[in-house]
Amino acid sequence: MVAQIAQAAAAYANVAGRVAGPGLEARDRLPNVDFGNLVRDSIGGAMEAGRAAEVMSGEALMGRADIADVVMAVNNAETSLQTIVSIRDKMIDAYQQIVRMPI
Repeated sequence: MVAQIAQAAAAYANVAGRVAGPGLEARDRLPNVDFGNLVRDSIGGAMEAGRAAEVMSGEALMGRADIADVVMAVNNAETSLQTIVSIRDKMIDAYQQIVRMPI
């Protein structure tokens, strides 16, 4: 559980580092940062974590990887996937709330 919290904090710090700004900046100061790119990059990171976990598992089956490295890679992939699913659920919930708004 502690490892998951530490990994979640590290993932949050990684994403926060990409946005890099002290607060809500004007869009002209951050021209290449938007929500779509942030989500796309996060999905790409989750896919890469999944691939790394698969490679590490294969290496362990062949006896070339330590089990601790395999567990860490699989845990990282699981945390990344849970983050992406959570973002998806929040986006769907936000859409449904907008649809329910009275005109």
